[in-house]
Amino acid sequence: MSLPSLMVLYGSQTGTAQDTAQRIGRQAQRRHLQNQVAPLDDYNVANLISESLVLIVCATTGQGDPPDNMKNFWRFLFRKSLPAGSLCQLDCAVLGLGDSSYPKFNFVAKKLHKRLQQLGASMLLPVGLADDQHDLGPDAVLDPWLASFWDSVAAMYPSMNNMATLPNDQMIPQDQCIPSQSFPYPARMTFNQRVSHPSHYQEVRLIEFDISDSNIVYNAGDVVAMRPCNSPEDVQEFCQLLRLDPEAQFILKANNSSAVPLLGLPEPCTVRHLVEQHLNMAAVPRRSFFELLLCFSTTELEKEKLEEFSSAADFPHTTAALTVDHLLDLFPQIQP
Repeated sequence: MSLPSLMVLYGSQTGTAQDTAQRIGRQAQRRHLQNQVAPLDDYNVANLISESLVLIVCATTGQGDPPDNMKNFWRFLFRKSLPAGSLCQLDCAVLGLGDSSYPKFNFVAKKLHKRLQQLGASMLLPVGLADDQHDLGPDAVLDPWLASFWDSVAAMYPSMNNMATLPNDQMIPQDQCIPSQSFPYPARMTFNQRVSHPSHYQEVRLIEFDISDSNIVYNAGDVVAMRPCNSPEDVQEFCQLLRLDPEAQFILKANNSSAVPLLGLPEPCTVRHLVEQHLNMAAVPRRSFFELLLCFSTTELEKEKLEEFSSAADFPHTTAALTVDHLLDLFPQIQP
């Protein structure tokens, strides 16, 4: 039997489920599997009937609500008109990321798992219920659950056992590198005026943007999100630390379709523009940051520390080995 193609779908509100999904995509690449990683609402849910292997990573928001980028998927999947056996050809698994201090802990993942079973899908594992409140964090559930998932996949596709898994400290081949996500519409500001009285402690402004060529449709009460940028001083310090030339130019190209879309960078783009406008340097490093950083390490001491997920500031030799190609894998994008 040939190797499967893995579809990793995620519903994420703060970016944690997205980061986990991308990490799973990289694990699939290390096992030589073709894969795609995408938000649930960017995926044509009708294609589920023709998928061979799907893993869904989802968070729970509010009082048991699905994240914004999976609400359309959620409504479609829970239509009463869907036939009971419509997903009988699908092998899948559901991984939930939650916080047990909330009453509806991982409610979305639990309900989704049950609904997929109702539609005839073959669930490879019990639903994974990662918990932020665990003494060891969500990884206490995530790691053994993912190990079981890969064991189940290997049991279904024995040919996977004939190919060695790429070690964590070895770089994924360049033609498999995962790009990063989509870009917002660059609107021109046409009006900016304070409307609150100058003596009032709170400053309220009326700001207008020109979106005439964007085809954006909005209603009263909608919210405009504005994406910030990094300060020139921070950009300079960042480039010095990583020994990057801020004026160096590059062109970003997608090497496959296994992850979220590209940023929409200018061509060519400078390192300064990438770091200033797109990389969230102030983000708290997630586990995937250290896993990727490990690929660049050439000193045993730093490798050991990275494996223990210590502070990134302790690894001058490793950070010096970073290249522009992998900045988008290591640093999340600036969010509105």
